Amino acid sequence: MPVAKTSAEKTALVARRIGLVPDFPKPGVLFRDVCPLLKDPEAFNAVIELLEEKLQKHVGSVDLIAGLEARGFLLGPSLAARLGVGFIPLRKKGKLPGETIAVSYTLEYGQDVVEAQMGALKPGQNVVIVDDLIATGGTMAAAVQLIQKLGGTVLQCLVVIELVELRGRELLEADMLQSLLQY
Repeated sequence: MPVAKTSAEKTALVARRIGLVPDFPKPGVLFRDVCPLLKDPEAFNAVIELLEEKLQKHVGSVDLIAGLEARGFLLGPSLAARLGVGFIPLRKKGKLPGETIAVSYTLEYGQDVVEAQMGALKPGQNVVIVDDLIATGGTMAAAVQLIQKLGGTVLQCLVVIELVELRGRELLEADMLQSLLQY
């Protein structure tokens, strides 16, 4: 198989590697699974390259990549290494050592909390938040609030998949979200 070269070819490759799992996590839901993409080195590399392309207007001003638990941990460090910047994890409550700062948010099925370590970034640093998917937007909006509470500036939120009909984008500032695939 030839290596994808153009953005369109890379996007098509990534789309082909997204798995579909019917009735997960509950009946009637068609789950978009990035796990098949992760085991294909060419497709994974294409994702990182495409995410980097989405940051072109911010090149030189990104200080840190923040990844949301759990799949943002798989994408974020690779993107950070490619950009030559640091990575910080944004985790569920109680998963980080030391003093943390938290933001709670509402999910379709209840409440949750996202945390970062105190001192994870210096005030004024420019941060890009990465995750695999945005649905209703609660987790991503909480991540933005968390970075802001730490004194950082969120330049962009990047996701592989955007579930458009769930309108998660609406919880973020205009043009803050970039997605590779929209369903």
